[in-house]
Amino acid sequence: MQVNRCGWVSDDPLYQQYHDEVWGRPVYDPQQLFAKLCLDGQQAGLSWITILKKQANYEALFANFEPSIIATFDEAKVEALMLEPGIVRNRLKINSIIRNAKAYLAFVEQGNDFADFLWSFVGGIPKVNHLASLADVPAQTLESEAMSKALKKLGFNFVGPTICYAFMQAVGMVNDHTTDCFCYSANRNL
Repeated sequence: MQVNRCGWVSDDPLYQQYHDEVWGRPVYDPQQLFAKLCLDGQQAGLSWITILKKQANYEALFANFEPSIIATFDEAKVEALMLEPGIVRNRLKINSIIRNAKAYLAFVEQGNDFADFLWSFVGGIPKVNHLASLADVPAQTLESEAMSKALKKLGFNFVGPTICYAFMQAVGMVNDHTTDCFCYSANRNL
């Protein structure tokens, strides 16, 4: 049986599973949001499928994205990570995960909730877009620009407005499944 998916999904089974079961589903757990934000930052200049195929390696090498562990990574650890073929071996990107872990910890140590903070950019509930085709999907929005600016002010990096919008889509803050996709009606009320 032919299933109609969003136009960006290839015939790769991993990509299809990600689209069908993960992308656009609301995530409210602060640590899961932190992990996804870091992974989306790794995507800069690359396709998402590249990072998706390396996700398990990132999880293993970055302590399942536990910020308190990542924040202890030193230069020797960065050098070791630069030798790992299972991740994108870009020093700036590796350091960004460490920097983001430190920024995350500083934010929550002040009594803030990371999930509430991120979800505030869409008013706390998923925003459902009614997009007819892939061409209608924006690369960034006013909300992603505001999120980017706020995250940078907190010390995060690799969080530009385009990365933030991809993150917002992935964690269900916005539902950008196109109206012809089978997930559109199934997920629009999640």
